[in-house]
Amino acid sequence: MAETPVVVQKAYEFNVWMIQKAGSFPKSYRFSIGDRLVDGVLEILMKLVDAAYSRDKERLLMEVNAMLNRLRFLLRLAKDLKLLQIESYGYAAENVEEIGRMVGGWRKSAAGAR
Repeated sequence: MAETPVVVQKAYEFNVWMIQKAGSFPKSYRFSIGDRLVDGVLEILMKLVDAAYSRDKERLLMEVNAMLNRLRFLLRLAKDLKLLQIESYGYAAENVEEIGRMVGGWRKSAAGAR
């Protein structure tokens, strides 16, 4: 079996962190913004896993890129509503950017392999 791509592991670790953070949101936001954040990071992870074992990597990675853009806005909203501390938002933003760079590189590599 092929080795798991580094970006999948990075997304997995970010999922663990985000799920724990969203669980501590106030109840009034936990089931709206919190759920959207958790659903978003989980869906990104699942698409990355799919891409790792698919011939259609380029399409899947383009979808991940769009999901990352939506996630950036949800994270900013969580920060502005004071659901995430500035430090936590910074950590999340750095992770999303790093995952985005890795996805972009993987997408270029997949496009070149066609």
